[in-house]
Amino acid sequence: MILTVDDLIIPVRESARRKSLQLTVERDSSLCLTVPPGIGSELLEAFVRSKQPWIYKKLAEKALMQKTIRHKQFVQGEGFLYLGRHHRLHLVEGKQDAPLKLINGRFHLLRDAQPEARQHFIRWYSQRGKAWLWQRAQDFANRLEVNPAGLQVQELGYRWGSCGKGNRLYFHWKTILLPARIAEYVVVHELVHLHEPNHSAEFWLRLERAMPDYEERKQWLAEHGMDVEGL
Repeated sequence: MILTVDDLIIPVRESARRKSLQLTVERDSSLCLTVPPGIGSELLEAFVRSKQPWIYKKLAEKALMQKTIRHKQFVQGEGFLYLGRHHRLHLVEGKQDAPLKLINGRFHLLRDAQPEARQHFIRWYSQRGKAWLWQRAQDFANRLEVNPAGLQVQELGYRWGSCGKGNRLYFHWKTILLPARIAEYVVVHELVHLHEPNHSAEFWLRLERAMPDYEERKQWLAEHGMDVEGL
């Protein structure tokens, strides 16, 4: 169901677990209204109208955040996320077997690799992400009765993940920056899409069976996912 209120277009989904109405502003500034079963459209519209000042405030905040995201400086002591934890950057002289390594909780970057530091970080995140995300996919595949054919980590714009032809999974390389339990939610979300291509009621039921606290993780991602943007 799609609810239109003035200039707001809001997908509505029912959840038997919800006792109240929940409105979220997603990472890409889209809206989602989660409701208990059986709520009439008039009540939903009244609820949205009561929230309009908050909605417009949140949308403005996200637009401003997009403009003011602080991009990382690849200098000594700068912090970089990996599975939700900050690790300081240490610039090193001499030789190591890769331009960028994580050693004893610190990222070690060769000083002469500093001009291409962003590319080195993206490559490192992509390699680590592919292994970590694939392992999580395998952990949940049997439970969901799916058989992913493979996994690729790449730039996906505003999407955290997607499914492609042949049961292949795709994830944004920034997924590995998220806390582990949130990245795990992204994986399970895409695995469920191997059963249900759309966000139907059956999709959310399958997701809930596999991950009973998915709503909490989804809410965290909607509220804090922007924090990993600035690389």
